[in-house]
Amino acid sequence: MKNTFFIFLFLLSSYAVFSQKDSQVLFRVDGVSVTVLDFKKVYKKNLAIIEEVNKKSISDNLNLFINFKLKLKEAYRLKIHETEIYKKEIEAYKNQLITPYLQDTIYISKLVKEAYYRTKYKINVSHVLVKISKNSSPKDTLKAYQKIMKARNEYLAGTPFDTVALAYSDDQSVKFNSGNLGYFSAFKMVYPFENAAYKTKVNDVSIPFRTDYGYHFLKVNDLKLSEGEVEVAHILLTDTSKKGRFKIDSIYKSLINGADFAQLVKQYSNDNGTISNGGKLPRFGTGRMLFPFEVASFKLKTKGAISKPFKTKFGWHIVKLIEKYPVAPFEDLKTSLKERVIANGGAQMSEVNMIKEIQKNYRIKVHKDAFAIFKLNNIRSFESDTLQKTLLTIEDKQLKQISFFNYIQNKSHKSIAVLFSDFKNQEILNYYKDQLRDVSPEFSETLREYEEGLLVFDLMQQEVWERSMKDTLGLKNYFKQYKELYDFEEVSNNKGLVMSDYQEFLEKELIALLKRKYQVKIRKKVLSKLIKQYQK
Repeated sequence: MKNTFFIFLFLLSSYAVFSQKDSQVLFRVDGVSVTVLDFKKVYKKNLAIIEEVNKKSISDNLNLFINFKLKLKEAYRLKIHETEIYKKEIEAYKNQLITPYLQDTIYISKLVKEAYYRTKYKINVSHVLVKISKNSSPKDTLKAYQKIMKARNEYLAGTPFDTVALAYSDDQSVKFNSGNLGYFSAFKMVYPFENAAYKTKVNDVSIPFRTDYGYHFLKVNDLKLSEGEVEVAHILLTDTSKKGRFKIDSIYKSLINGADFAQLVKQYSNDNGTISNGGKLPRFGTGRMLFPFEVASFKLKTKGAISKPFKTKFGWHIVKLIEKYPVAPFEDLKTSLKERVIANGGAQMSEVNMIKEIQKNYRIKVHKDAFAIFKLNNIRSFESDTLQKTLLTIEDKQLKQISFFNYIQNKSHKSIAVLFSDFKNQEILNYYKDQLRDVSPEFSETLREYEEGLLVFDLMQQEVWERSMKDTLGLKNYFKQYKELYDFEEVSNNKGLVMSDYQEFLEKELIALLKRKYQVKIRKKVLSKLIKQYQK
C-alpha cells in the first residue's frame, strides 16, 4: 500500500521551464501559501501516471492537492514527524537517497574502463606472500615487511624467482607452482593484487604491497589478449592407475571413431554433477579452472573439437568444445562491468576518492594541541569529562576531543594515527551529507516530497486504514446504512469490498473535518488563468 501511495505522489520526471506567473499564490491552507509552481510540479508528475482522461482535469487534481495539504497540516499538528518510527524511516530513506551523491561518477567510469582493459588482456604473474593478519601489531607488521623486502632484494640480486618463492612465500600453492599463479584477468584477484599486477611492466617486479592476506611482491611474466570465455563438456575418470589410463585412451578412440560424447559421459564419467547434461560445464574464462584443464579447453579451435586425454589432480579428462565467447565490445559490457566494479569494492574506493575531492572545498583544521593527548598510551582510560577541547573543525562545525575518544573505544587493533584519519574522513562525509540539502535542490526536493508523503501516509494509516480494521462496529453500521448499494445480505459475504468502501467513507469524513478545522482560500482568478493555460 505504501509503495502505491508514494508512486502516485512522487513519480520522478524532469521539470519544465516555468514563467514568473508561477510564483503567484494559487491557494492558502490555514494561512500557508501554495504557489502555482508548487501545484504544477505535482500535476506534471501525476499526469504521467493517470490513464483516465476524466481524471486529468486541473480542478480534480487541485482538489487532491488541497486535500493532501490539509492532511499534511493535520499530521504536523499531531506531531507525527516527532515519532521515533517516522524519524527512523526518514533516516533510512535519506541514506538510500544519498548513496548516488557519495559516488564519484568520473572515478567509477575510470574503474569501468580499467576493468574492460583487464578483461580484454590477461596477465601471468608469479608472487611471494608473507602472511599477516589485518589486526597485527605494529611490531609484527614491521617484521613481515622486512621479510618481504629481504625476499625481493634477493631476487633483485640475481636469485631465481622460483627459488625465492619456495624459500619465503607463505602461499600454500607455492609447493607445486613455485609462485606462478598462471593467467588471470579482471575480478579474479582481490583488487590491490590485480592493480599491482596490471601496473607492473612485463618482466618487472612490483614494490611490496599489502592485501588482506599480507604483504606481496610480484613479477609479471606475460600480458596478452584474452580469448574470452569457453563452454565445454568433459568426461572425467578419477582412476589414475594404468587401468584408468587404458580406459581413457579407449574412450578417446571411440570418440575419434564417431561415438556419441553424451552417451560416453553417461556410461563412464565420474563427475556426477554433469552426467545428466552430457558433461557440460558453465562457461569460464582465464583463471577459473585448473591450469591444464584451461589450456586444453582454450586450445580447441572449432565447435565439437575434442582434446586428447590429459591429467589433473582430479584424474583423467577429455574435453569437447561447445562454444567460444570472445570478449565483447566495451559498450556491450559497460553496464555489467559497472555492476561488478561496484560489487567488488569500487563504491568504497569511489567514496574515498570523493572525500579527497570534498576536502578541497572545506576549511578543515586539526587542533594539534588537543590531539597531543591521544598519543598517551593510557588515553582510553581517561575520564571523558576532561576531553572537552575542540579537536577538529570542519567549516563552522566543531568536534571536541570526546567525539574521537568515543570513536576509538574498542578499536585498539589500529594505531591512533590511522584511527584519526578514519574519524576525520567519516566526519567530513557526515558534514557533506548534512549540507547536501542546502547545496543540491534536486536532493532537497526529493527528500522533502518523501517526508511529506510519509507524514500523510502515517496520518491515513492512523485515521483511516487502522481505524477501519479495528472498528468492527463502525463497519457494520456503515454496511447497514448503505446496504442497498450491495447485492449481498451480510458483511462477511464480501468484507473486502465493504472495507474498501468504508475506508473511502472515513477518508471523506476526515477531509470534511479538516476543511472545517483549517480555512482553505483559492484565488479563483489565478486558477482560471491556469486552466486556460493548460487548455491551450
